[in-house]
Amino acid sequence: MTFQGWFLILLFVGILLVLTKPVGMWLHALYEGRRTPLHAVLGPVERGFYRLSGIDPAAEQGWRRYAVHMLLFNVALLLLTYAVLRLQGVLPGNPQGLAGLSPDLAFDTAISFTTNTNWQSYAGESTMSNLSQMLGLTIHNFLSAATGIALAFALFRGFARREFATIGNFWADVTRVTLYLLLPLCVLYTLFLIASGVPQTMAGVVDVQTLEGVRQSILLGPVASQEAIKMLGTNGGGFFNANSAHPFENPTALTNLVQMLSIFLIGFGLTWTFGKAVGNTRQGWAILSAMVILFLAGVSVTYWQEAAGNPILHQLGVAGGNMEGKEVRFGIAASALFSVVTTAASCGAVNAMLDSFTPLGGMIPLFNMQLGEVVVGGVGAGIYGFLLFAILAVFVAGLMVGRTPEYVGKKIESREVKLAVLAIAVLPLVILGFTALSSVLQQGLAGPLNKGPHGFSEILYAFTSAVGNNGSAFAGLTANTPYYNALLGVAMWFGRFFVIVPMLAIAGSLAAKRYTPESAGSFPTTGGLWVGLLVGIILILGGLTFLPSLALGPIADHLSMIRGQLF
Repeated sequence: MTFQGWFLILLFVGILLVLTKPVGMWLHALYEGRRTPLHAVLGPVERGFYRLSGIDPAAEQGWRRYAVHMLLFNVALLLLTYAVLRLQGVLPGNPQGLAGLSPDLAFDTAISFTTNTNWQSYAGESTMSNLSQMLGLTIHNFLSAATGIALAFALFRGFARREFATIGNFWADVTRVTLYLLLPLCVLYTLFLIASGVPQTMAGVVDVQTLEGVRQSILLGPVASQEAIKMLGTNGGGFFNANSAHPFENPTALTNLVQMLSIFLIGFGLTWTFGKAVGNTRQGWAILSAMVILFLAGVSVTYWQEAAGNPILHQLGVAGGNMEGKEVRFGIAASALFSVVTTAASCGAVNAMLDSFTPLGGMIPLFNMQLGEVVVGGVGAGIYGFLLFAILAVFVAGLMVGRTPEYVGKKIESREVKLAVLAIAVLPLVILGFTALSSVLQQGLAGPLNKGPHGFSEILYAFTSAVGNNGSAFAGLTANTPYYNALLGVAMWFGRFFVIVPMLAIAGSLAAKRYTPESAGSFPTTGGLWVGLLVGIILILGGLTFLPSLALGPIADHLSMIRGQLF
């Protein structure tokens, strides 16, 4: 470990803390439906959308109606994407003449991008046409991210409102987030990436002559625009198979830093927005403090393990940290930081191959996802996932003080606790169930490249990434088979929507409650004790649930490495 490495990590966190309030203020304006400076230009576009679709943005919805509209919208987008991918071979915008995707791969990919997972069982540059990248995939990068933020707004209203039957208007929330947040930021971001050397062209291939005199075809396309929303919307995926390790997606150390910042930017801002929505910004800062503690703990372990390197290589006289699978232009610190950022934020982009990390270094990204998108999480999904754990934490606090728990002025009763447990339990049930199934069936065992605990980690990581709507891959797993495409697609759908619906039910239940002011017996939810309780509950639940599977995978792999055995 080096001073420069730690400085990068602290600089990264410091910049984000400075940006948290400004971003949160902009998000709060959208949450309230207030006018912003961009309304002068984009306001007519917003009103035009409403007129064309016959939507009244002032007509609010109860949680059931909000949920139904959200589900119908996402199903319609899924079917559109499936059709585009299947018909790719006969559609325009296909300069390479690529064929349409197989039914199972199109199914897996359509669900992947609909759920903000962006898991890829294919090599992007050799599978997807320009039209498929833009219409089939990039449109989801915007709308799945906007859906997540809209859902966070709905839960905020549940906590903030008193004796209301509604939690907002889904269509208005998604439209405002897309027009006034994601679109303008991505325009600026795309221009920065183009200036940094990221391609943005409709050309498919350019033929060049190398220094050795050989002709080589270099694949191009509308990369910068997809890269911008891929990071900002915590989508992940990549135009190229090498993802953010590819120099056309992430060419410099500066683009690497900006990409990491953009992954966390909205997630950090939403914590301030929540505090402002409930009338106490300290509530938001408390949540952010817990997130930062979990993040720093994770990045410290990963950086430490990757900098320590492989003891087997040390015995052979190869000193230094673990550079296997990493880009020299980024090095160990930036690669370790990127891996923790992307899995803490449910993004899925990678600038190094996680399969080549040390066992414990690769365990942290895996555990980040198993915690249920609470370290920072996907845009919107992170904060509402964290608030589900907050409900459990105040329930535990209520048991300790012997009274009905309260959180930001709302009584947390059995209905909310049951719904929170239902939403949180989806992840371990699907992750561990599908991993166990794939560890014994012949179709599942045909996937891992490695044997032993490392091969088990590859299977476990795939389903953890899918259910956690992350999309990053441990690599080494051959996932483009009918078995894995089908099972991972189902896992991604469960991980997204079987959490959202109970969460919206909680929002509706809370919005209908009256405000309960704090009293002398109320458990304080803004100080260090509350932050510690939050972190403890998250780690205990995550540890109790997933420690046995981690012991079979990365922990056993680490112990084997110490003994001199590799897989």
